[in-house]
Amino acid sequence: MNILSLIFKEMAHRKINFLLSLLAVATAVAFFVAFSTTGTASQNETTRIQRDIGYNLRIIPKEADMDQFWSEGYSEATIPADAVDRFTSQRGISYTHLLATLQRKIDWRDRTVLLTGIASEVSTEDKKKSSMIFEIEPGVAYVGFHLAQTMGLDKGNEIEIEGKKLTVERALRESGSVDDIRIYTSLGDAQEILNQPGRINEIKALECLCRDPNRDSIEILREELEKILPEAQVVKIEAIAKARESQRLMLEGYFALVMPIVVIVCAIWIGTLAMVNTRERRNEIGIMRALGYQSARIAALFLGKAVAIGLIGAVVGFGIGTWIAMTFGPGIFKITAKSLAPNYQLLWFALAAAPPFAALSSFIPAMVAVTDDPAVTLREE
Repeated sequence: MNILSLIFKEMAHRKINFLLSLLAVATAVAFFVAFSTTGTASQNETTRIQRDIGYNLRIIPKEADMDQFWSEGYSEATIPADAVDRFTSQRGISYTHLLATLQRKIDWRDRTVLLTGIASEVSTEDKKKSSMIFEIEPGVAYVGFHLAQTMGLDKGNEIEIEGKKLTVERALRESGSVDDIRIYTSLGDAQEILNQPGRINEIKALECLCRDPNRDSIEILREELEKILPEAQVVKIEAIAKARESQRLMLEGYFALVMPIVVIVCAIWIGTLAMVNTRERRNEIGIMRALGYQSARIAALFLGKAVAIGLIGAVVGFGIGTWIAMTFGPGIFKITAKSLAPNYQLLWFALAAAPPFAALSSFIPAMVAVTDDPAVTLREE
């Protein structure tokens, strides 16, 4: 009788042991597949949430009066508007999501408002990134909550600022910040209103997380900026940067902790079942060896069974893990739910990894089975 036939007879004869071992492998694979499938969505979701915290870098003219910058929230000094284009030709830098702005406080309708012109956001990465802020077309304005409430402004209303007529596109939600008295326009409209053609006074940016962990990131940012835009300086909003970094490290640490625990527990589970099966069958194994079955053939029976369990468990676990991810993932990761999809590369990985994993877990029990002296075993029975 060939070894393959023996393996199938063994699985059919020891159904409970086979099913429990299969459950262990399938559980390990299911956890791995579910975590890996939702992991991409989780990382994307975390990135989006971190991104929505806001820009954490402010690039301003080097000659800016910092006292005035901190007290007013902007610099009177300016730099050329095309300065942002210098970043786009660079690769591997720590700046992304660049937004050129021009802002000033102005008197309008007997009150002080903050006029802010913004350009289209620019990404330094090859992959197209969604903008962190709304796009503003020329001739329209987005009005802060307090201004809209107190002046009765709503979508479609026409306003005039320094002779420039604009149509209100949106009244913004309450922010509880200076944004509530801000009027957003396109950069071109703001330059015209403020008589600052071709000028900006700030570039907002987001710090990417690809920096050298062994160096202070602000040093790297300043070194890069000196090469790209020497007439400017960078201010880092540390609270936002730390929040983004802490969230990223928490997510990485969680996955690094959970997966090894699952794998180790399932390996112990499989090994224990294999050991119990071996102990229960000492008499049977002793008879097989007394009849002339070689140790290698008996070991091949146990390890072959483990490999077969690994293959079947990989397929079953992949199906279960994918079902869990596709069923419960969209409810957890609402922002990036569309990125969830079956990852068939994980199936091939599971088929390659699960059989050796099961065989390795059964290795010690198999060796115990083939090293026992059959005479001693049968005498004890």
